[in-house]
Amino acid sequence: MTPSPQDDGTVKGLVRQHWDGRAATFDEEPQHGIHTDEQRDRWLEVLRERIGDEPRRVLDVGCGTGVVSLLLAELGHAVTGVDFAPAMLERAREKARETDQSIGFHRGDAEALPVPDDTVELVTARHLVWTLPNPEAAIREWQRVVEPGGRILLIEGYWDHDEPWDEYEAIHDDLPLYDGRPPDELREVLAGEGLRDVEHEPLTEPTLWGREPRHDYYLMDATVPR
Repeated sequence: MTPSPQDDGTVKGLVRQHWDGRAATFDEEPQHGIHTDEQRDRWLEVLRERIGDEPRRVLDVGCGTGVVSLLLAELGHAVTGVDFAPAMLERAREKARETDQSIGFHRGDAEALPVPDDTVELVTARHLVWTLPNPEAAIREWQRVVEPGGRILLIEGYWDHDEPWDEYEAIHDDLPLYDGRPPDELREVLAGEGLRDVEHEPLTEPTLWGREPRHDYYLMDATVPR
């Protein structure tokens, strides 16, 4: 029997609970945190190659413990991070204080951002879309806050786990992109929501993930229509 869909509040509450519970140890995994100078430098190169050297106003959605936010700030961008899990945000704030980076971290829903229209030049998100009950609505929301001609940059993947775990056992059927998607499929989702010039590149270098990657990781870049 197929389980009945759960309301968004229930699903999002369990998503928050899952990531709050992982916040204290999240960065310990080699593919989650930044553990060596070589790993950090390679991520900085990847981001610089896609974003360029000109400082941008960036909103890092689903920022988690601030890994990408901190890298972007190190590149000279004006960064704000948003996440739904308070414990993740607190860890991000601690890391920002340790590095003297000026980043505002705020609680917010990726599908309903507390941000005015046309506020930023770039939205970034890492490994986020699979956790969302309404990913298409989120993509439209990200376009709302990006100024026309700005960009959305996603670090994504396809995990294809055998079984859901922890809180996701109860909610995975309510997440349309659970486990991620191959890049061609996610590209269709983004293009279907009106984004232009959608392209991707693989992110399979072991240096980026601190080990030989076990899943298909990639970067997806798209432009918000003018």
